Amino acid sequence: MPAIQAAIQTLEQLRKLRKANAEPVVTRKLKISRLDKLALWITEHVGSMKFFLIIFVWTVLWLGWNMLAPVASRFDPFPAFVLWLFISNMIQLFLMPLIMVGQNLQSAHADARAEADFDVNKQAEREIETILLHLENQNKMIIEILDEIKAKKQ
Repeated sequence: MPAIQAAIQTLEQLRKLRKANAEPVVTRKLKISRLDKLALWITEHVGSMKFFLIIFVWTVLWLGWNMLAPVASRFDPFPAFVLWLFISNMIQLFLMPLIMVGQNLQSAHADARAEADFDVNKQAEREIETILLHLENQNKMIIEILDEIKAKKQ
């Protein structure tokens, strides 16, 4: 019987240790400024196929117009495409730091999620160990009961 009481005590201790895990998403949302939200939005949308297709179509139309349109209506002469290069480089220069900021924020968010997952895993490990202790105690008790039954039959 002392094993049962010890197991019950460990269960009560385990219940006391159990706590609600803070959702990292909620805590991270509270610390994000408007500029950070903008950087995240840009990072998420620039890294999409939709953005790629928009840039691709824009480039094809620009270059195609300036190579195939009547000479009088071309605004960025072939083969240099200076205006197109300038606009493309400006887009890259503005997007690169914003994407890096967004990636840093996403990384911090992923770190918070990983830390919360680790805490949950540690708690689950404690609970599994307690369950295993209970199973071992139950096995001992069953063996004792079987031994008593065998002794009474003889």
